[in-house]
Amino acid sequence: MRRQPSYTLPVLLLLFGLLVALFSPILFTSKIVRAPDILNEFYWGVNNAFGKPLWSMLRIDLSNAGWDPYINSGHTNDGGMASMQFHLYQRLLFGLIPAPASVAWFMVLHLFLGGVGSYLYCRLIGCSRMASFFAGIVFSFCTENTSLINAGHVMKIATIAHAPWVFYFLEKGFLSRRWFPYLCAGMVLAFQFFNTHWQIAYYTCLAVAVYTIIRLLYGIFDGETVRENSRTLLMTALMTLFFLSASAISLAPLAGWSRDTNRGVHSGANQGKGGLEREEAMSWSLPPEETLALVVPGLFGLSRQEGGDKPNPDQTYYWGRMIFTQTASYFGLLPWMLLPLPLFFRKDRITVAALVAVIGGILFSMGKYTPFYQFLYDYLPGISRFRVPKMMLFMTAFGLAVLTARAIDILRDGEIMESRDIKRWFFWIIAFPFLLTALLGTEKLFGSSIRGALFELLSRPTRYQGGLELVSQRWFNIEKETGTALALASFSALLLLGIARRRIQIWLGISLLLFMLIADLWRVNRQFLVLTEPPNRTEASLTPAMKWIKDHNMAVDKVPQFRVLPLGDSDPMRYASAKIPVLFTPNAVQKVRWQNYLDALSVDSSMLDIMNVRWLVSDEKVYEREKARFGERYLPVFRGGGEVLLENSKVLPKVWLVSDLRVVTDSAQRLKLMQEPGFEPSRIALVESPPTKPLSKGAGLGKVQLKQYDKEKMAVAADLTLNSLLLLGEKYHSGWKATVDGKPLEIIPVDHILRGVYLEPGRHLVEFRFDPLPFKIGKWLTLGSFAIFAIFALREWSLRRRYRNVS
Repeated sequence: MRRQPSYTLPVLLLLFGLLVALFSPILFTSKIVRAPDILNEFYWGVNNAFGKPLWSMLRIDLSNAGWDPYINSGHTNDGGMASMQFHLYQRLLFGLIPAPASVAWFMVLHLFLGGVGSYLYCRLIGCSRMASFFAGIVFSFCTENTSLINAGHVMKIATIAHAPWVFYFLEKGFLSRRWFPYLCAGMVLAFQFFNTHWQIAYYTCLAVAVYTIIRLLYGIFDGETVRENSRTLLMTALMTLFFLSASAISLAPLAGWSRDTNRGVHSGANQGKGGLEREEAMSWSLPPEETLALVVPGLFGLSRQEGGDKPNPDQTYYWGRMIFTQTASYFGLLPWMLLPLPLFFRKDRITVAALVAVIGGILFSMGKYTPFYQFLYDYLPGISRFRVPKMMLFMTAFGLAVLTARAIDILRDGEIMESRDIKRWFFWIIAFPFLLTALLGTEKLFGSSIRGALFELLSRPTRYQGGLELVSQRWFNIEKETGTALALASFSALLLLGIARRRIQIWLGISLLLFMLIADLWRVNRQFLVLTEPPNRTEASLTPAMKWIKDHNMAVDKVPQFRVLPLGDSDPMRYASAKIPVLFTPNAVQKVRWQNYLDALSVDSSMLDIMNVRWLVSDEKVYEREKARFGERYLPVFRGGGEVLLENSKVLPKVWLVSDLRVVTDSAQRLKLMQEPGFEPSRIALVESPPTKPLSKGAGLGKVQLKQYDKEKMAVAADLTLNSLLLLGEKYHSGWKATVDGKPLEIIPVDHILRGVYLEPGRHLVEFRFDPLPFKIGKWLTLGSFAIFAIFALREWSLRRRYRNVS
């Protein structure tokens, strides 16, 4: 039997070509997307990847969990990020395309990946190639997804791109009732999780659960046997277990790591249940009135202010009730006008599931404004760990993409278009222009009254805009956007009626609809593609103060020992990027023990001394104005580039000994004692439980010397005359293990935040190694799952080859 050509590749190449052409302003340039998350973070992770040998791009190193000594006085997530090495195609991209262009290509290629998944899903459920192409366009080009470029949410785009593929393989499993598609769905879920945007991955899992429930319910209503439904349920459960196992290299470390963070179960937040407090967890909920912006984009302004640009005269930034936003929730006008067609004429489980994705995504995104999300926050595990309910709108995008594809096929169905029932849809599409006309008329006739009622909101300043002129500027933007939407809706309604009544040839009408959809989305999307010159943090760009520190910072094994505390608005990541250790970086999620230390931090106490903070960097003018508060303890050692470098005269060495202990079990009391000017950490240590052996008090405890100071390994040579407590100026973390002369040794928390070990008299070699157990367990579970998948993949390949030979 001769196989018929599928024409899939040409269609996908067309989708790829459209995306490349439309995003060419950010793809073919030496500039970089102006977004803080890219400029300050992501760019520096890929800046040096270009031009490396191919073997290094494909090399996977799972030998350690990873401890970064430069960030936050030592930063880790217990190995939860090691799984990113499995995304080999991403590493090849950054190795083959130089930064900053590679950053833009990374985002656009993942939008393409999501579009391909949407196309293949729609083909699987029976949509035509043209209709499926519409789905790919809606998902990969809707402003809700593409404006994430403006926000610099690179990994969020990569994570979202995997979602359509999950449903493609899941639906394939439902249809075939075979194991392999379910394993593929579980594997895609795992690789989605590996992109490190765990909130999107969690939301995808919730959507998969709802999708499965709908599928099972329809199976019951359609008369499927108990055995058939049981098999579907069993396969879905095994898919879930396979996903958990395949993602264990990330999931196991993160589960343990997050437990002791300010969002974990031990944080004390959320009435002692862990997670975020209710108000914070529901921040960036979509206000109900902003659902109008799903049809009229820019009704509440279009934001790109976080990128740092000043507005053009015709540009209005977001001014709604959210704290701020860097994106716009728009999917195009056409999908909404086509929405009822599949509801009227394709009432099956696919339509219901897609509609649930659309409506459920919107309700979920409204967060605190709905009882629905309040209930989920109280009773659904995991919801309270995340902010920004609005992120769920990526599922609305996928649902709309599927419904649009089905609607396009219905438009091509002559029998349906000639039926009397089609008039119901006519009323719907005609209603759009009339409602928008009424809205515009209301704005024109009652504008003064409405502006007065909304004056406080309309006059609220943004980072770059202020003054009473904002009210008139924003109101003009509202009228302009409503007028634009009215013109588009009117033309779309005429075109749709012409296609339905066959006054326009179908192929021409569908082509015009596609053109209008792309043009409509592009007029909004283009406003989010803001570029700037790439930052330069090479050695030549170091400030004079940074150069001085690098020349004077004592190092062991090329890792500097002492830390820096930038004061004022200076970005700590700038120092970390230059391989200068900083005391802290402003991370949203911190370990509770560390966050408590930062909250209690005072430059007048010894809290900086114990963490080896040797230098403070201050703006020169600020220092001259506040010189008195630094006193004799912090004296200037260098001036240059408008900065003053202050040296801490009381900084402690990396390692020291004490024998005088005080047991303080209450963390607040410990921190209060550490804040007192009279506390001397070089002489006395605060511990949380009595020592196993009494310590010998007195002078002459012995000598200690740091012999090795690597990222994941440290070694100290000790020559003691008395029982003592050895302290290391490093953060306490359960993932660090210690040995003395090769024998295991317990590490205890000292002074709330430090590591300490008890030692007996004699000469010892004390070694510290970062070796968290969850990472090791998760690593072998993941590798085992990969092996199982490889076996099934080979079996699938063999079966298909045998089938082709028979055919």
